[in-house]
Amino acid sequence: MTFEAWSPLFLGMVLAMFLANSVQWFMYRERIYGLYSIYTLVWAAYFLVNHFELPRNIANVNKLFLSYTGYILYLELAKIFLDLRGRPRLLRWILIVQCLLVSYCVIKTYIYLFTDFWQTSLHEILLQPVRLSLLAVGIYIVATFYRSKDLVARFFVAGTASLLINHSVTFLLLLRSPDLSLELPFWQHPDLFVQTGVVLDLIFFSLGISYRHRREAVRKAVIEKDLEREREQRYREHLEADLTLQRMQQEKTEVQMRALQSQINPHFLFNSLNTLSSLIDESPGQASDFVDELSSVYRYLLRSNETELTTLRIELRFLSSYFHLLQTRHGNTITLETNIDEAAKDWLLPPLTLQLLVENAVKHNVVLPERPLCIRLRIDDRNLIVENTLQRKMLRVESNGVGLSNITVKYRLMNQPAPLFEEIDGWFRVTVPLLQTPHSVAVGKVA
Repeated sequence: MTFEAWSPLFLGMVLAMFLANSVQWFMYRERIYGLYSIYTLVWAAYFLVNHFELPRNIANVNKLFLSYTGYILYLELAKIFLDLRGRPRLLRWILIVQCLLVSYCVIKTYIYLFTDFWQTSLHEILLQPVRLSLLAVGIYIVATFYRSKDLVARFFVAGTASLLINHSVTFLLLLRSPDLSLELPFWQHPDLFVQTGVVLDLIFFSLGISYRHRREAVRKAVIEKDLEREREQRYREHLEADLTLQRMQQEKTEVQMRALQSQINPHFLFNSLNTLSSLIDESPGQASDFVDELSSVYRYLLRSNETELTTLRIELRFLSSYFHLLQTRHGNTITLETNIDEAAKDWLLPPLTLQLLVENAVKHNVVLPERPLCIRLRIDDRNLIVENTLQRKMLRVESNGVGLSNITVKYRLMNQPAPLFEEIDGWFRVTVPLLQTPHSVAVGKVA
C-alpha cells in the first residue's frame, strides 16, 4: 500500500481535532485553545500539500513554511504547558530559537525561489545540522521535564517524545534516500513518520489541554466555594453585628423609656400631695377618700413602668380614677367629655399619656365656678384629640417641664410621629397618634 492511500487518513484525523478544538476556542476564549487550533490547522495544511501537484521548489517552500511555523507554535505552547513563568532563562532561549527558525525560513525561502542551490548535494548536507538541532531542542525538553509532577507537563512531554521518535525515523530515512514520491510504500515514506508523530503529538496536547481546563475548572469551583463560604461568614457576622446593634439600641430605648416613666411618678406624687395637703385642711373626710383613690391610681403608676405601650381602653379606665381625684378637689368646676368609639379603644399609646395631658390642663389653666375647665377627648382619623378650654392663669406656674416633653420623647424613641400641640379658637389642643400594632412591646394591664 502506498503512502498516497494513507495520507488522507492522517489529514482527516487532524481536521477532526481542529474542528473539535475550534469549538472549545469559541466557547472558552483562552489563548491556549487559540494557539492549539492554529497549530493543528498548520499541520493539516502541511498534510494537504502532499496532494497537490506543484513544482518541487514551490512544494518545498510550502512545506518549509508550514512545518517551521508548526515548530514555532510548538515552542509557544511549551511556555503554557510547562508553565515557564518562573524560568526566565529558559523563556529567553525559547525566544532565541523562535527567532532563529524565522530567520532560517526566510533564508530557505530565498534559496528555493531564487537559486538552484537547493538541488545540490551540499544543500542536503547542510540540512542535517538544522534537523539535529531541532531534535536536540526536543530531547532537552523531554530530559528536563519528564519527571515533572504536573500531569499537564507530562502530556506535553509525551507529545514531544512522540515527535522525537518519529522525526528520528524520518531523519534516518532521509539520510538513506531523499525521495518523497507518493508512490513509495507507506512504511518507506519519511512523511508517514512525520505525520504519525504529529498526530500523536496533537492527541497528547489535546488530552493535556482538556485536563488543564478541567483542573482550572475545579480550582475555580473551589475558590468560588471558598469565596461563597467567606461571603456567607461575613454576611452572618454582619447580621450578628446588626442584631447586637439592634439589641443595644432596644436596651438603650428601654432604659430611656424607663427613665421617662420614672420621672412621672415623683411628678404625679408631688402634685397629688399638694392636693391632699389642701384637702386635709378643707375637708378631712374627702382627704380620706382621696387617699383611697390615690392608692388605686398609684398602683397603676407603678405597673406602668413594666410596659411601653398600653391600650386606650386601659388608659381611659385609669383616667376615670384619676379624674375622680381631681373632682374631689375641684368639684364641678372641671368636666371631662369623652367621645370615643369602641373600636378605637383597642389602639395603643404610651401609658400615662392621658393623665399627663389632663394634669397639664389643670395645672396651667384657671379652674373656678365662674370659669369651669372643660376637657374633651375624641377620635379624629387615627389620632386621639385631647383639648381643653384655654384660660391661662395670670401668675406664672412653677413647672419642671416633664409633662408634654415626656410624651414627645416617648414617641420619638418609638420612631413615631410626635404629638401636635396647638391653640385653636380658645382651645388648647393636643393631637396624639394612636398605634394599631404593639410596636414590639408588651401591652400593660390595669389591676
